[in-house]
Amino acid sequence: MVTPAPPVIAISGWKNSGKTTLVTRLVTEFTRRGYKVATIKHTHHDVAFDDGETDSARHRRAGAQQTVLVSGNRWFLVTETPGGAQPSLIDIVAQLGPADLVIAEGFKSAPVAKIETRRSAQAAGQLLADRDATVIAIAADYTIAGTHLPVFQLDDVKAVADHIAHALKLPPQRARQDAPSTGQINR
Repeated sequence: MVTPAPPVIAISGWKNSGKTTLVTRLVTEFTRRGYKVATIKHTHHDVAFDDGETDSARHRRAGAQQTVLVSGNRWFLVTETPGGAQPSLIDIVAQLGPADLVIAEGFKSAPVAKIETRRSAQAAGQLLADRDATVIAIAADYTIAGTHLPVFQLDDVKAVADHIAHALKLPPQRARQDAPSTGQINR
């Protein structure tokens, strides 16, 4: 039996646009609503895991393609891809366990629905939404004019979450539902 992939939303924007803050707040909000959330973070930096003389680091250095570290509270899977192509967001989602929603941070070019983050301190760059039809809304700390997309206050997490839930057709909430937010800046 094939399990359908969970819905995915990417929180995308330029450096220092508020992506991480919005992702963590959305995870808290969707978890409060009773959803099981998984996250994926994209980085342009080399990621070090378990360096040093730990047993799992020694396994990797010996040539293990994948290393799993398991404890009573969590487990980690590390896959080595030296010189290989970076996996796509969809490929990574396929590796996840069951979830009601996947929130990805970054992945500006992934073919998934996106919320673009903007801060006035970095507002000089071009809107991603101007060239990416997968952007379904903008979350900003300033008013953005001239867009057909909904624009939400960057810190109005409830309104952004409501928009994501509606756009991705998430199943009804499993926890208490509060009154809908009216935090949209403009439409």
